[in-house]
Amino acid sequence: MEQMKSLITKYREIIIYLIVGVMTTIVSWAACFLVKYLGLNPDISWQNFVINSFGWIVGVSFSYPLSRKWVFKSNNPHIAKEFGGFAASRLSTWILDIVVMWVTVNAFHMHYWIAKIFISSVLVTIINYIFSKLLIFKKKAD
Repeated sequence: MEQMKSLITKYREIIIYLIVGVMTTIVSWAACFLVKYLGLNPDISWQNFVINSFGWIVGVSFSYPLSRKWVFKSNNPHIAKEFGGFAASRLSTWILDIVVMWVTVNAFHMHYWIAKIFISSVLVTIINYIFSKLLIFKKKAD
């Protein structure tokens, strides 16, 4: 039991990042589902773009305050600058998401949710953590 507590303490940040990531993913996918439900078709390139863009905007807006407070425990007083960096890093992974989804769904005709869950989301999650840890919420040396 003590070893389990030690592991949780050691990997707290990653565990909470994954929890927040799952929550963000659910919110983002719900936004994508909503837009698809309203009539957009991911098999049409520009509509696939709109669906994923809307999901990205909702996901970033949801993720930033949780990442700031719970995951990385940021005390940076320059919130606007920090959010700008967060949004910029997420913009790069949004572009990755758009490219991956276009290639998998529109070029290779893969099922939308298979591509979203097993390819795009895995790549985006890993890269987002690296950007957040090393660039956005980097702790300054005392």
